[in-house]
Amino acid sequence: MRLGLQVERFDFPGGNGAIGPTLGRIGRDADDAGVSSLWVMDHLFQIGHNGPPEDPMLEAYTALAFLAGQTTRITLGSLVTAAIYRYPGVLVKTVTSLDVLSGGRAWLGIGAAWNEAESKALGIPFPPLGERFERLEETLRIAHAMWSGDESPIHGTHYQLERPLDSPPSIQRPHPPILIGGGGEQRTFRLIARYADACNLFAPNADYLKGKLSVLRERCDEIGRPWSEIEKTALKRLALDPGGDVAQQALDQLAPLAELGIDHAIVQVNRFWEPGAVERLADVVAAVGPLVPAGR
Repeated sequence: MRLGLQVERFDFPGGNGAIGPTLGRIGRDADDAGVSSLWVMDHLFQIGHNGPPEDPMLEAYTALAFLAGQTTRITLGSLVTAAIYRYPGVLVKTVTSLDVLSGGRAWLGIGAAWNEAESKALGIPFPPLGERFERLEETLRIAHAMWSGDESPIHGTHYQLERPLDSPPSIQRPHPPILIGGGGEQRTFRLIARYADACNLFAPNADYLKGKLSVLRERCDEIGRPWSEIEKTALKRLALDPGGDVAQQALDQLAPLAELGIDHAIVQVNRFWEPGAVERLADVVAAVGPLVPAGR
């Protein structure tokens, strides 16, 4: 099993002036610890269960570009980009640029968007749910076309691209991996089956994950997509007591995910900004690395 880390807040001790140095240290520590991936949220305000909207929140791709310059190995992505926040051609160029500058370490994590309040606050159109999914699917089609090198005009319902040129091309071939986040069994899972290299699910409990993975397998079967082609990731808060056996604590919490078929656990860690907190993930990486997800 691979281990990822999500940075979901930036209210670090020391105020705004400490955000850059602290985030840089977190990235370097995660890189050195052998963590596979590092993720930020694509939100413009802080979201409710993390704090009030006034809490610090960095723009996702600026933060990821900064982290690319602080690290050498770890992969980088947004968990997940709101499809309506950027024109698809610009989004593809942004992720491609991150991939080139990081030496081939970018992900495109994407979803249909849900935060109406922050969208309206900053003047971003927030269409109804059905249209947001239409725009998400068009974005996925455009990404595949641009990353294939096809410069033919694209005339969709919502987006018109006369020359979808992407130069320089991405380092990763055929393209940076596409991860779709969300647990919707009808529209989201069908998009995952058709367009994605990976999915991301919440992991509140085993029964929830088992049910979602079963439905996702059905969606793959419907179009003849091999289940094994999709990397299954899950987002989970990892509770670690630094005074105890960190490796065993991690195994107790993450082994059940591997037993269900999760390939890549993306964790949130309490007080991850404290010196030593991310460094301890080296023990977690060593502990969960040998876990073989069910179905692999």
